[in-house]
Amino acid sequence: MQNTSQSQLEMARNASDISGLNNLREAMASGNGEVLQEAAQQFEAIFVQMMLKSMRKAQDALADEDSPFNSEQVKFYRDMHDQQLAVDLSSNGGLGLADLIVKQLGQQDPDYRPASTLRSDGNLSSINRERAEAVSRAQATMLDSASAGSQSAYKAAMFSGQQDFVETLYPYAEKAAEALGTDARAIIAQAAVETGWGQYVIHDKHGNSTHNLFGIKANNQWQGDQAVVDTLEFSNGVPERRKAAFRQYDSLESGLADYVDFIRTQPRYQQAVANGADASQYFNELQQAGYATDPQYASKVMAVYRSDAVQGYQP
Repeated sequence: MQNTSQSQLEMARNASDISGLNNLREAMASGNGEVLQEAAQQFEAIFVQMMLKSMRKAQDALADEDSPFNSEQVKFYRDMHDQQLAVDLSSNGGLGLADLIVKQLGQQDPDYRPASTLRSDGNLSSINRERAEAVSRAQATMLDSASAGSQSAYKAAMFSGQQDFVETLYPYAEKAAEALGTDARAIIAQAAVETGWGQYVIHDKHGNSTHNLFGIKANNQWQGDQAVVDTLEFSNGVPERRKAAFRQYDSLESGLADYVDFIRTQPRYQQAVANGADASQYFNELQQAGYATDPQYASKVMAVYRSDAVQGYQP
């Protein structure tokens, strides 16, 4: 009987074996003490598969659609590999989640304390930090790539550097800030985040700048010119590549004037306008109202707002 149970457990470790769970149930019925450990390892394997799937989804958003390594056949075998990899990792120690499950459910360790008496992040801080870094790299990759094939619109530099960006934009930002009751430097900081300090401003197919420094899209009510480019949107914290139409203006002044009108006339942004005197609260309210899909949008703008390039400028 022991050999039979062991064989069933071995079979359950194969991610491609659809009868794995049934083998595990049969081993459990035999009273084998290793079943709990095996079940915990399979639970950990499922958790690892979910993480790998999320990572692959982010990678697919940035992949070259014409690449032979981005075909459905390659993805099929890649997913099979990831499934078996998750099983193997959990069987060899993995994240340590299986051991915690065994300790909690087995209750055979006298020194083990239940989770209700502990507060720990399970070492998730490092995982979250790596995820944030991966998202930042994904954003940088998207900004560096031209949007070929979408009405020939693309992103290119409009300013020579940070100093040129701040100096040129400040007079217009000052007028916009006065209308919104906020700080001109806050307006500049938001434009810097949206365009990478003016290095990734959308240009139309003729090479003309759209002067759109705030990522304002062309909705059904917009009657002016527009340009379609690839952009990076976040869905449940995962970056996805999409095409979107953005408004086009004939000057920086008209671009910032439309930004003011856009913020002041949208009911969902009224709370942000009411808190315009506090830059941090202003951007938090914009984010909460859905101005951007990036979950770190407000903190990124405030980081730029506090930078020497912005705060050190003297008009």
